[in-house]
Amino acid sequence: MTRLAIYLAKAATLTVLAASASYALAALPEGAKAPDFRLDAALAGKPMTFSLAKALHKGPVVLYFFPAAFTQGCTVEAHEFAEATDEFQKMNATVIGVTAGNADRVAEFSKLECRDKFAVAADPGAKIAAEYQTQFHTKDGKALSERTSFVIAPDGKILLSYTDPNPELHIQKAMSAVKAWHETNK
Repeated sequence: MTRLAIYLAKAATLTVLAASASYALAALPEGAKAPDFRLDAALAGKPMTFSLAKALHKGPVVLYFFPAAFTQGCTVEAHEFAEATDEFQKMNATVIGVTAGNADRVAEFSKLECRDKFAVAADPGAKIAAEYQTQFHTKDGKALSERTSFVIAPDGKILLSYTDPNPELHIQKAMSAVKAWHETNK
């Protein structure tokens, strides 16, 4: 490997780490009160309305924001949440994905990529993402949400706030937070 290639690899790693650090500081923190919301959503391709307050009556909510439906990282994350949904449901947790990107395709995304397992909500203009402090603007001014996962207890308190552009750890961290809540609330 040439010196230039090594330098570029190190620079890319530092850029990702710096971006991750700035993301981590942006979202609402653990312990904060989660803003309530209602959004148009889809489950298994069928339209519905998702209400955070209503879902919290059943147990904790795993709320994850993702930049745009049908993009590579968001598809991977949806598949992993779909695989974990049954385990979340055994602990009375509801999973909901929220996106401002390709919001007109949430019904299709809920069916194909979420595999009919959990609802996906459209957040046009990333207004709910802004309330959760996960909104960002693209170079062309479009408002999207950062890849951020929250676990919200039934009392509305945020138990987990995790932002990382890489989808790999979101499900694991959310599952750990739900399990910890479940163990203390049996």
